[in-house]
Amino acid sequence: MGNPRPVKVRNFHQAKWDEEVLFELHKPGERGFVVSPLEPEIEAEVGDGLAAIPPHLIRRTPPELPEIGQMRVVKHYMRLSQQNLGGDLNIDIGQGTCTLKYNPKINDVLAGSPKMTRLHPLQDESTIQGILEIMYKLDLFLREISGMDRFTLQPASGSAAIFAMVSIIHAYHAAGGEDRQRDEIITTIFSHPSDAAAAAVKGYKVVTLMQNEDGLPDPDELRKVVSNRTAGLLITNPEDTGIFNPRIDEFTRIVREAGGLCGYDQANANGILGITRAREAGFDMCFFNLHKTFGTPHGCGGPASGSLGVRRELADYLPVPAVVFDGRRYSLNYDVPRTIGKTRAFYGTVQVQLKAYAWIMSLGAEGLREVAEIAVLNNNYLLEKIRKIRGADAPFAKGRRRIEQVRYSWDKLYKDPGVTTEDIAYRMADFGMHLWSSHHPFIVPQPFTIEPTESYSQDELDEYIAVLQRISDEAYSQPEILKTAPHRSVVHRIEHDWFDDPEKWAITWRLYKRKHLQPSRTSGE
Repeated sequence: MGNPRPVKVRNFHQAKWDEEVLFELHKPGERGFVVSPLEPEIEAEVGDGLAAIPPHLIRRTPPELPEIGQMRVVKHYMRLSQQNLGGDLNIDIGQGTCTLKYNPKINDVLAGSPKMTRLHPLQDESTIQGILEIMYKLDLFLREISGMDRFTLQPASGSAAIFAMVSIIHAYHAAGGEDRQRDEIITTIFSHPSDAAAAAVKGYKVVTLMQNEDGLPDPDELRKVVSNRTAGLLITNPEDTGIFNPRIDEFTRIVREAGGLCGYDQANANGILGITRAREAGFDMCFFNLHKTFGTPHGCGGPASGSLGVRRELADYLPVPAVVFDGRRYSLNYDVPRTIGKTRAFYGTVQVQLKAYAWIMSLGAEGLREVAEIAVLNNNYLLEKIRKIRGADAPFAKGRRRIEQVRYSWDKLYKDPGVTTEDIAYRMADFGMHLWSSHHPFIVPQPFTIEPTESYSQDELDEYIAVLQRISDEAYSQPEILKTAPHRSVVHRIEHDWFDDPEKWAITWRLYKRKHLQPSRTSGE
């Protein structure tokens, strides 16, 4: 076997360009390229290109876009790229529930093929049989993985899939004449916050179950809140603590016996593929984030895909269109009797669907289970190592293994030298790494959440642990280093009063210019 490789903490130093935003690079008269004037012969044949546009859609004045030479544009984006971190560059297991994992590059080649990029969603069905076949077969794969009877690939994110589940719950009870009576959705404090948020947006009262001493919701507490007002249950399992609820079928049975529907938030299923299924746990619906579990880029808000599956009795509520196959030809079916409508334009993000299909095809059933086994192995390896770091702890379920992630705590370190999770996250950036805290509220004090997935080697896990150990040592010996971090990264400390004052918010350049810049400092919108 030979001697193990020594674990090192890298001497990382990131480029920091203090780069302006694109609008600040504006210089009147600069051009990246010049559009040639329309040739008279072409104009005589097809017109000037504007005549066919309705007058009310034509701008009265040109947009005030920045004028920048091509070389400066290239330098601008190259400099920004040097200020990034990501899954292709660093050991990014500190993303917590966001799960940055390896995305096979061959799948990027497939998604970038002209056969994909030149597709248009309004093409005749006879010309898109290939992608419809992939979508249909991906549906079949997900049915087998979950036990559900029908999937839609339309939702563009996990939160969109959750909202679709809530919409189905509402439509189901409306069909039974109970939509006004059943006005409550139950979730748990360690389920993803989008479960509660989607229910609230739909108009439901949200009932949240807290954790017991093991970090799990208690079935007896569920029985106390279930009633004829219960519309449904939205729950994650394992929850964001990484603790699997072995009584999950009891939860679904209690809610279903009361007349509610049960939706399984499986945005992150890295630790249970091929091991547990939503059907056997008693769920009526579930969804997977293809951009987490199934080897496609996370998307950071899009493009993504929250594939939603349901039992047969709920299939008529799914969004339209559905991809169907009659044994000869694939087609799009808009005739779904009780459909909730659309959750996104057209059929979802097909490039993401293609990548997930290729990932599943390359692994097969045995490979999918191996993904889960390695993810669990990696996670529990980290659990054992991190528990030995001074100041770190893993609350709840003492002595038990976790599934795919753990919500740890730096509370002891905070109480000793007074260093916070936020201080540690800034210091992690000095080593080219990332550390995420948790969703609010911070039920776990001074939290940090780590999920290694199956993608990382033991060497990489050891390097990440070595950085955590180094930072813990610094916290007890030289805490000021952490409290003034980062020192070697482009990351900077944020003035939180900006987030608390809507008058300072500026989500467009126009707003930023109006609120924070003098008119003489810049031009262009």
